[in-house]
Formats: sequence, C-alpha cells, structure tokens
Amino acid sequence: MKLLFICNQNKNRSKTAEMLFKNKYETKSAGLYNEKPLNKRQLSWADLVVVMDDSQRNEISKRFPELYLKKRIISLNINDIYKYNQKELIDELKTKFNELV
Repeated sequence: MKLLFICNQNKNRSKTAEMLFKNKYETKSAGLYNEKPLNKRQLSWADLVVVMDDSQRNEISKRFPELYLKKRIISLNINDIYKYNQKELIDELKTKFNELV
C-alpha cells in the first residue's frame, strides 16, 4: 500500500510518519505550505492519504477537488507541537494510525 503523509510544512509530523512506517508500506510525505507544496502527481500516487489534522483535509479538497473525491483520506488529529522523530510523536503516530487502519 502506498501511503502519503501530509502536514503543514513537511518537517516534523509527516516526515516522522514517513520514516516510521517505511518498512511496512511504501511511504512519502508532503507539506501544504512549504517551498514545494503537495502536487497532483503526489496525491495521485497514494492509495491512502494521511493528514495530521482536519484543516489539511479541507485544504486538499480546495486545491484538488477532483482527486479529493477519489481518495481515501484519514486524519490522525495530531497537533503541531512536536519535533521531528520526537518519542511522544512516534508513540502518538503509532497509536492513532493503528486505530484507523
């Protein structure tokens, strides 16, 4: 399964998730508000899109309305309070991802 993890800047939450699950799935990550924001090609690639909060899901629906309706998108509801690879972030990612998938 191809998983695309998305957060605002693609620095902490989505990058950590990409690394955390790469041994079990094909993973990539992207940001919505960084220098190279999420593009149509990345979104098309994914079987499952995992956003860190619902505002990101809403932003994807605005930017890519046609693709949005065709994609399975889940939200982990993880606040932007963690650093890359922080233990608490890893624990929360594992718990919430396993509950939803």
